[in-house]
Amino acid sequence: MPIITGVIADDFTGATDIASFMAEQGWRVVLLPGMPDEAQRWEEEVDAIVISLKSRSLPSHLAIAQSLRCCQWLRNQAGAEQIYFKYCSTFDSTPHGNIGPVSDALMEAMRVPLIVHCPALPQNGRTVVHGHLFVNGVLLNESGMEKHPLNPMTDASVPRLLAAQTPNTVGNIDLNTIRNGVQAVTHTLASLKAEGKRHVIVDTLDETDLHTLAQALHDAPLLAGGSGLGGALATNAGAQQTSQPQDFPHPVKAVVFSGSCSAMSNRQVNRYKTAAASRLLDVARCLSDVERYTDELSQWAMSHIRDPHAPLIYATQPPDALKHIQLEYGKQPASQAIEHTFARLTAKLQAAGVNTFIVAGGETSGTVVEALQVIRLSVGKAIDPGVPWVFSDKLALALKSGNFGDEDFFFTAQEYAS
Repeated sequence: MPIITGVIADDFTGATDIASFMAEQGWRVVLLPGMPDEAQRWEEEVDAIVISLKSRSLPSHLAIAQSLRCCQWLRNQAGAEQIYFKYCSTFDSTPHGNIGPVSDALMEAMRVPLIVHCPALPQNGRTVVHGHLFVNGVLLNESGMEKHPLNPMTDASVPRLLAAQTPNTVGNIDLNTIRNGVQAVTHTLASLKAEGKRHVIVDTLDETDLHTLAQALHDAPLLAGGSGLGGALATNAGAQQTSQPQDFPHPVKAVVFSGSCSAMSNRQVNRYKTAAASRLLDVARCLSDVERYTDELSQWAMSHIRDPHAPLIYATQPPDALKHIQLEYGKQPASQAIEHTFARLTAKLQAAGVNTFIVAGGETSGTVVEALQVIRLSVGKAIDPGVPWVFSDKLALALKSGNFGDEDFFFTAQEYAS
C-alpha cells in the first residue's frame, strides 16, 4: 500500500514538528534522519514518511539536490502520493533561498503547474493575514526574528519574501476566500493557475482555516509550508490507529543542550539555570582545544547526571553577546565550532551512558542526531505543540525549534520522561 504523504523537512526540529502533528491525528508516521539509500525500497505500511534534512542554511544548489533526491526516493521507492516540502512556520529563509529555489525545483521535477504555501501554525501563534506573517499577533519582522543569527527576517510579507527567491509569479488567497469554504478556495486556485501564478500563499488565522485548506488540497501532488497544514491533512484523511505510548530508557540519564539564540530559548535557558547545573560553552576553547574541552564537559555533565534536573550545556546568548562573539571569532567559524563541540560531546556522553537528549535549536538538533548515528525514529507524545518525544532503539530525544515551548519547557520535558 503506498504511503499518503512524503515529507521533506529542511531541518530536524521541523521534521519532528510535522511528524508530531500527523501522529497526534492517528497517522502511522516514520521519521528518517537524513537521505535514505536511493536503492532502498520501502515495504512497511505507514501513512507518512518524514525525511529530515539540514538544508535550510545550505547553499541553494545543495538544498535543491538533496530535496530532489528525497522526492525521487519518496515517489519511486516508497510510492508517496503527495510530497510536502516542510519549512519553518516563520518562513526562515534569506533572499537567496532556499524556500523558493527548492519549491521551483520540486515543481519542475514533478511537472506540476503551481505549489500552495501554508506557513501558518495557529497552534503556536503563527498566522498569515493579507499575506503577512504574524508571530503571536506581532508582525514577523518585529517579533524578534529580525535578529535571527542565520536567517534574519526583516519583512513580514510572505509574497515579497518569496518573490525575492524565485523568477516565478506569486499569488495570494485571502482570508475572506478561505472563510467562504472549500469551493471558493478551489475556484480561486483555478483562477490563479489560469493567470500563470506558480506560487500561492494562503491566509490562515485559525485551525478552522487549516481544515478548510486540507479539504481543498487533500489530493494536491505537491504542497509546502509549516506543520499546521500537515496535521490538518492527517485529520481530513481520518485516523488509522491510536498512537501507542513509548517506553523511555530505564533508568533515564538525561542532558540538555541549547544551541538556539532565539528569544524564547534565552528565556528557557535563564529559567532552567535557576534550578539546574549549567555550563556556557567557551567559544575560544571550541575553536582551539575541542578534544580536551569536550572531555572536561563530558566529565562535568556525568558528575551531575543524577541531579534532580538534568545538566545543561548551552551556547544560547542574547543578541548583543551573540553579535560580539561573531565579530570576535567570525560568524561561520564560531557557529561551526560550537556545532562541532556539540557533536563530539554527544558521542562522548552516549558512550558514558547518557540515553536521553533534550535539545533546543534546529542546527544543534541535527548535529546531535547525526552524532548519535540514528537511522530511524518513532514519534511519541508531544511535550508542547510541535515538540514530541522521539525514540530510536534505547534513545529518547526531544528536539525543539528555538522559539517553541514556554519558559518551563526543559522542566516539562523531564516530567514526561520521569
